Amino acid sequence: MSLYPHMLAPLDLGHVTLPNRVLMGSMHTNLEETKDWNRVAEFYAARARGGVALMVTGGMAPNREGGVFPGAAGLFTPEDIANHRLVTERVHAEGGRIAMQILHAGRYAYGPNCVAPSAIKSPISPFPPIELDEAGIEKQIADIATAAARAREAGYDGVEVMGSEGYFLNQFLVTHTNRRSDCWGGSHANRMRLPVETVRRVRAAVGPDFILIYRISLMDLVPDGQSWDEVVALAKAIEAAGASILNTGIGWHEARVPTIATSVPRRAFAWVTKKLMGEVAIPIVTSNRINMPEVAEAVLAEGCADMVSMARPFLADPDFVRKAETGRAAEIAPCIACNQACLDHTFAGRISSCLVNPRACHETELVLAPAARTKRIAVVGAGPAGLSAALALDERGHEVTLFDRAERIGGQLNLAKMVPGKEEFHGLVAWFETMLGKSRIATRLGAEATPAMLDGFDEVVVATGVRPRDPGIAGQGGANTLSYIDVLSGAPVGERVAVIGAGGIGFDVAEFLVEAGQSPAVDLREWMSEWGVTDPELVRGGLTKARPHPPARKVTLMQRKPGKPGRTLGKTTGWIHRATLLAKSVKMLGGVNYERIDAEGLHVTFGPDRHDPTLIEADTVVLCAGQESENRLADSLSRAGVTVHVIGGADVAAELDAKRAIDQGTRLATVI
Repeated sequence: MSLYPHMLAPLDLGHVTLPNRVLMGSMHTNLEETKDWNRVAEFYAARARGGVALMVTGGMAPNREGGVFPGAAGLFTPEDIANHRLVTERVHAEGGRIAMQILHAGRYAYGPNCVAPSAIKSPISPFPPIELDEAGIEKQIADIATAAARAREAGYDGVEVMGSEGYFLNQFLVTHTNRRSDCWGGSHANRMRLPVETVRRVRAAVGPDFILIYRISLMDLVPDGQSWDEVVALAKAIEAAGASILNTGIGWHEARVPTIATSVPRRAFAWVTKKLMGEVAIPIVTSNRINMPEVAEAVLAEGCADMVSMARPFLADPDFVRKAETGRAAEIAPCIACNQACLDHTFAGRISSCLVNPRACHETELVLAPAARTKRIAVVGAGPAGLSAALALDERGHEVTLFDRAERIGGQLNLAKMVPGKEEFHGLVAWFETMLGKSRIATRLGAEATPAMLDGFDEVVVATGVRPRDPGIAGQGGANTLSYIDVLSGAPVGERVAVIGAGGIGFDVAEFLVEAGQSPAVDLREWMSEWGVTDPELVRGGLTKARPHPPARKVTLMQRKPGKPGRTLGKTTGWIHRATLLAKSVKMLGGVNYERIDAEGLHVTFGPDRHDPTLIEADTVVLCAGQESENRLADSLSRAGVTVHVIGGADVAAELDAKRAIDQGTRLATVI
């Protein structure tokens, strides 16, 4: 009997039956914009081989004004249709099904010709939109219907009409962005007219035997969002207009509530989808922070939805479903929802990938082919760089021995997993342990590798990581001063804390210090209180006053560089970390000179002229002042004429960057 009977049950859509209940949700990877259609096709084909029931592409623009950015991909020409046919044919050859998402960005479009129901500028775009007249609205509907017809011509099995996340159709639904007084605004019946008419016209354009998914916003999480009665009324109207499936979305992009970051509890919004169950007869899909088979199975078994949508988990592991089917769930590389290589790349205009799986979106270039000649290779360091290199080298057929002076693998991932909101790192370390156990890699833990121990290997990979940088502050040797390693390893910390260094580690340590009790990331009720999320039946859009718990300690976070701390954090998650610390009354200072530490705390001045001498009263001072590469072993081996490769923090000690480390380790393995 299957461990996941609900997740792996077929789903009958009438004209077609899906083999299981797993949808690969839409992700804009920027692959289509490369115009390398073999690369695009292989990305989707790999996921089709992995067993997902239905995939949805990244958003394709229905017209130039609706593109997320100038030059965004769409189906505008016969050549576009032919290129997309390469993708659909490759997917079908692997036994998969794929739908194309039609995404009209509205006022979110990053271009001067963006259009919207009203001329109200988005806070996340520099361009005020043009308010559409009647003819302009008709053009948008016609263009979306034409895009759907072209998708069918290109061989897609369906389309998804994007009506969530604050994009164009969603903008018509709420008075927050729709101030019109004509038949497209005012009453809710008028405001929902556009999405309903769009779905009706799309169904007419594609015929009855074609999957039509509508992405509906269940909680806008913005002021003046939809009421729950309005959401239900829209769902019923969309069903009547011809939708096959309702896929649910949560939160607008401009919402100040995180919805998919790692600090959001798993399946945090499945309870909202469950409220819609029974209101319509067509299947309903739930989404957001569903990242493992047991989570998906529980959501479906509890009747929260008919289907689950997982997007980034298929970046982390394209074989997610196949591994679950064959009893190998422990081998599924976990999505840790870090956003570092996926969404951060997307919004920076770069090709998306995955911290855990750097081969994602690089399937045609990062190929782990059998090695032409098998070598004996030592990998020194069992942190993310060394682990990724060792596993990839083993996959290619090399004889690998992995050394680490610690008794357990993981390196500084073991520190990261202690930070509230980063509990997913537990799963990443466990996955590495599983994969090591299934490999042919010999492990030598608890023994520091020396040049003598490495004699006889053909090549050595040095992934020995970093050591904390010594900031050289007078008095830092006192008992009241700790390193970030001490703190995250469980050393006692006082009630008043000064944190020196406001990079990623400094923010992590500050979050660790202000949290009391169970992390909100594993306590949904507490998390909702922290961020002001409530039942949309009670409050429009599900947004209420945030009620964070008081901080466990009084923390001051400082950096030498002028300006506000946190500007170098991730593009899509930095604001979450800053907001979290502000909610916990953390004082953040820039342009600080660290003069000395004594029993009273930390003495500082400000600016190049060292003005305003100030005492930061602190029981404990924590040093998070950067890192230095730990590469002394590499230097010794190089002098002895050994072929050495240095990766990860041992190569570049710029913050603790697991994304770069894993990518480096994997790429190195492809060329040895």
